[in-house]
Amino acid sequence: MKIHIAFLCVLLCTTACTRTAKQTEVFQPEWDNLAAHYEFPEWFSDAKFGIFIHWGVYAVPAFGSEWYPRNMYQQNSDEYNHHIATYGPQTAFGYKDFVPMFQAEKFDANEWVALFKAAGAKYVVPVAEHHDGFSMYASDRNPWNAVAMGPKKDIIGLLKQATEKEGLIFGLSSHHLENAWFYNGGLTFPSDVQDTTISLYGRRLAGEEAYDEAVGKDFLAHTHELIDKYQPQLIWFDWTVASPVIQPYFNKFLAYYYNNSLDWGKGVVVNTKSGYPTHIQVGDVERGKLDSMRKYPWQTDTSIGKKSWSYIDGEENKTPEQIVHDLVDIVSKNGNLLLNIGPRADGTITEEQKEVLLHIGEWLKVNGEAIYGTRCWAKFGEGNTTGTAGSFSDNASTPYTVEDMRFTTRGNDFYAIVLNWDANGVLVKSLNPEAIADAKIVSVRLVGSDEAIAWEQTGEGLKLSFPRNKPCHYAYAFKITFDKPVGAHLPSEMIDIPFKHG
Repeated sequence: MKIHIAFLCVLLCTTACTRTAKQTEVFQPEWDNLAAHYEFPEWFSDAKFGIFIHWGVYAVPAFGSEWYPRNMYQQNSDEYNHHIATYGPQTAFGYKDFVPMFQAEKFDANEWVALFKAAGAKYVVPVAEHHDGFSMYASDRNPWNAVAMGPKKDIIGLLKQATEKEGLIFGLSSHHLENAWFYNGGLTFPSDVQDTTISLYGRRLAGEEAYDEAVGKDFLAHTHELIDKYQPQLIWFDWTVASPVIQPYFNKFLAYYYNNSLDWGKGVVVNTKSGYPTHIQVGDVERGKLDSMRKYPWQTDTSIGKKSWSYIDGEENKTPEQIVHDLVDIVSKNGNLLLNIGPRADGTITEEQKEVLLHIGEWLKVNGEAIYGTRCWAKFGEGNTTGTAGSFSDNASTPYTVEDMRFTTRGNDFYAIVLNWDANGVLVKSLNPEAIADAKIVSVRLVGSDEAIAWEQTGEGLKLSFPRNKPCHYAYAFKITFDKPVGAHLPSEMIDIPFKHG
């Protein structure tokens, strides 16, 4: 026994010491240092499209949104009233009591990832821990986790394994920081939140303005656990990491993560909504887009569901056409789209959300060459229709015309993705003689079609005919191949604009 214990101690010490000694120390927790050494990975700029997954205990009540655990403790809210009517008072049945009901009995990570791959996604980002404080992974720090309770499975570990087996990039999101104040409504009336032995309910702070050094240290330990256990190539954060109290700890997280990535030999991405320079991480817009190109890669995170990020009864979903139009617009402006699904508590994905994903995949099978691996042109597109822009603005679809188009490039190939159809053809005004200088057109075709395309260069631009048959149902990509690259990928005078959440 003594020999075995001694051997175990040596093994543990060796493992810990190896990790410490191995870690490269290129990055330091200062913005200037991070900016001097960080490079956006090519995989992210090439991928363009990923899948977000909001799945947790909140899928059990399936009411309102993923904020049910907070709102059930907000007196007179719809969730509060629904909870009392359905489950009884919060003293008798609190959020913690949903945990045994979260069984995930039909969850199949391989089946999920096969669907995501069929949808054309190149990276997968499940929520590792949401504001509710329930870890969907094998946490050594949080006893309220999916291995110890509920599903009794390492959901994050299983999804990582399935994702990488399919050749996709694995990431994850952390909302642990928001747990510190998420349940504070339960302190204003009799509820189980007032039982401080229940660690699921966090620190019960008044709000993010009450963050302190203890919260920062806890955040850092939490993120280190995720990095060490799962080696994600993308980590997404919600808005309160921008807190001035948290920023020094977040900088330490960035340095730790980026140094680890050098040891792994893998490029990594961090997403935040505001508060950090856009050349040391990737700025993210929640449920919205930008109205212009950005100098550095950026991302939209949005959901198929219009009402909630998680599964709820009575969800209303966006159409595949709306999402494809948004994807095209985002990619033309140097961005990526991270599209969310909300599975049921049993681990199944609704048929409607499956159908949306598969229709997007069908479009990408035809038109993927105009999306994956492309880069911006000197302008993102043309047309008179103004689409939505800014956070929390993308539930409404935009009625584009044939004059609305978006541009992408790869080498000598220029893609004009026209957002509507007109049998009379289309004029690409941006490809006028001045714009293309002395470059010559080698060929023109509509991606996905074998029919010949009639084209003519005029002083006004490039006139293109449409073929008799549509190769897809929406967003039609003309591929114009020149004898040389046409124009700059991004205007040299472009300045970057800080991201602002909300």
